[in-house]
Amino acid sequence: MTLQQLKYTIVISETGSMNKAAAQLYVSQPSLTSSIQELEKEIGIKIFNRSGRGVTLTNDGAEFIQYARQVCGQFDVLAEKYMGGVNIKKKFGVSTQHYSFAVKAFVEMVKKFDMAKYEFAIRETKTAEIISDVANMRSELGIIYRNDFNRKSITKMLSANGLVFHPLTVCGAYVYLWNGHPLANEKSITFEQLIDYPCLSFEQGDHSTFYLAEEILSTNEYQRIIKANDRATMLNLMIGLNGYTLCSGIICEELNGSDYKAVPFDSGSDEETMEIGYITLKNVILSRMAEIYLDELKNYLGISDELISADK
Repeated sequence: MTLQQLKYTIVISETGSMNKAAAQLYVSQPSLTSSIQELEKEIGIKIFNRSGRGVTLTNDGAEFIQYARQVCGQFDVLAEKYMGGVNIKKKFGVSTQHYSFAVKAFVEMVKKFDMAKYEFAIRETKTAEIISDVANMRSELGIIYRNDFNRKSITKMLSANGLVFHPLTVCGAYVYLWNGHPLANEKSITFEQLIDYPCLSFEQGDHSTFYLAEEILSTNEYQRIIKANDRATMLNLMIGLNGYTLCSGIICEELNGSDYKAVPFDSGSDEETMEIGYITLKNVILSRMAEIYLDELKNYLGISDELISADK
């Protein structure tokens, strides 16, 4: 098994075609096919199903690709640190729940690099996809939150995927709404005051369990609720329908605009807090881009390194 063969399998799985993968890798299709067949024979599993429509991963292949991505990703990081990254296209990706501060840190990180020489990606997506992205090295970091309600479930999912949670900050719950909302000038807002307004929540797709919801207090009974897929749509619904969402209160006005505000949520107890952090593979060596991104994230949140320790 060689590193080159691992990279071949990754490209084939992404293109779904031997011909397309060969063209992307600048190798002949017979040579690529032969290399994969030798790899499958060596490791004793069938990685791909082949048909007239292309290639798909077998169950064994899907598991193999996950490890292949981790190995290739870590090799690229090592090469960058100790070999000057010669002839390696440097990549960095982060997957995150819908946090404007996570995007702001990404913007500041990207500014420090020549974008012509790097490939960057930020994915605001569903919680389950964030976990999958980091586990499969599609993204190096993931930004999520946990609290007393979802902690056990999230920790179990992370452990099953070989991931670890690194706490960043703890914050209370806020009601996020637009400045023209009837409750916008309240010093704090109770659940009873929100009954007549639609609660906005980010769609979690097939993984729509309460434990994966981005919003705190996801188990409350909301008479009016609207699901959305992106921050822009949610902001439009806040203005158009006087909608609201529950959030951390850490808002980047530079990106979201000044037409919105976060008002403290009065839940009647001090137990409703959010612990925001980032997830990585266990024992991972972070790339320089990841380290700078985390520095920008901590700087924006006002966090010192002494406050951070990973779950073991």
